[in-house]
Amino acid sequence: MPLRHKILITSGLYLVSTPIGNLEDITLRAIRILSEVNLIVAEDTRRTGVLLKHYNIKKPLLSYHDHNKITRIPIIIDQLKSGAKIAFVSDSGTPGIADPCFHLVQKAIESNIPVIPIPGPTSVTAALVVSGLPTDRFIFEGWLPKTSVKRKKKLEALSTELRTIIFFESPHRIVATLKDCLLVLGNRRAAICRELTKKFETIERERLEYLVAKHSNSGQKGEFVVLIEGAIGSSPFGIQ
Repeated sequence: MPLRHKILITSGLYLVSTPIGNLEDITLRAIRILSEVNLIVAEDTRRTGVLLKHYNIKKPLLSYHDHNKITRIPIIIDQLKSGAKIAFVSDSGTPGIADPCFHLVQKAIESNIPVIPIPGPTSVTAALVVSGLPTDRFIFEGWLPKTSVKRKKKLEALSTELRTIIFFESPHRIVATLKDCLLVLGNRRAAICRELTKKFETIERERLEYLVAKHSNSGQKGEFVVLIEGAIGSSPFGIQ
């Protein structure tokens, strides 16, 4: 089969998925898009700089995050309206998943600017497929509330959820969150995934009671993806 000619990219906002840890986890298309755009908008320019240097990509960088999105959005939209080709990359993984990219995408759509997804890694599905929990139906909750009172209230609302529950958690709240999950949801099967695709990747699959006991007196590093089985009856084919 003859090779097809490379399709030149057109103006628009490209949501480029980047590695969640291992720098090799990036598509050839993502590398090409990052090499051809006029500007790369990044949550963390230093972190993105490491990736770009690894692949010898030299492009202007513009920071965009929760604290400056109000002032940055008009600047980016104006450039897109002028015909610019702009890539957006989050800290890691697929842009728009629990990050401020959503606001930029909304504004681009309202302005009739093409928004093009460049698929790739995401820690949500990476953790799900290795968790040992049902994968046919799941719900992603992003980050749970920081305070225990609000967190328990959120968990109570999820207590009858039949789908596998997935959320992110920080190292300094992981133990408190696991304790709240055990208290509100009961001793369900769970999985906690830390540092996915990185050197110290760990995946633990146990009941919540075991995970609470194991981690109560241990220091944690790296962000977590936490997965908890849904309410009784959620497993496919009646398997528990």
